[in-house]
Amino acid sequence: MINVTVWNEFVHEKIRDDVKAVYPDGIHTVLADGLSKEGFACRTATLDQPEHGLTESVLNSTDVMLWWGHTAHELVDDDIAEAVARRVNEGMGLIVLHSGHFSKPFKQLMGTSCDLKWRVADEQEILWCVNPTHPIAQGVNPSITLDKEEMYGEFFDIPAPDELVYLSNFEGGEVFRSGCTYRRGHGKVFYFRPGHETYPTYYNQDIMHIISNAVRWAYPATNTRPEFGRQEPTRALGSKVMV
Repeated sequence: MINVTVWNEFVHEKIRDDVKAVYPDGIHTVLADGLSKEGFACRTATLDQPEHGLTESVLNSTDVMLWWGHTAHELVDDDIAEAVARRVNEGMGLIVLHSGHFSKPFKQLMGTSCDLKWRVADEQEILWCVNPTHPIAQGVNPSITLDKEEMYGEFFDIPAPDELVYLSNFEGGEVFRSGCTYRRGHGKVFYFRPGHETYPTYYNQDIMHIISNAVRWAYPATNTRPEFGRQEPTRALGSKVMV
């Protein structure tokens, strides 16, 4: 059983009627419900909970975390953000969604500004799979059309991805690296672009299929943490290896 924690700042849904109309119980609830149907053990965490819902016990028992944030990045406690990044380096998978590109954990793991161009204008987005043999793309249509989405455009100030799985083009002419994988320490990171809060993107079966595949891909190979520090010799000092 893969243990998934879905983190969402859960701010827009409380203060904006247009967002509440799409996600009345929060983006995190829709994501968790969709992943639960795929057999994952899901729990949710939000900004307003103690320690943002990301206590040490929650982090230590999370195999893969999803992160959605937008308007409250700076309200995330630095210590919590550092703890999330540390868990990724220890092996936890992290899937960063849409405007989570500006989240503290993602920026810390990338080491860049993670800035980009954007525009909200009800534009069509087409996601093109540019790496069809990748596990994240398995069982998904070669292209996915979203009738309305927020535009993100290049240049996207991230390190060159280890693997580029999806590329988007928009009605206004821009392109964007929309599905990027990274390895950080012992953990895997997947950035996935779609998911503006005023559009029903996370109800799309193809989008959820990609996210489900990403959870399986990001699942740590082992939950055993590496040991560091002084090491006793594995054989008697002075002995020689016979070749």
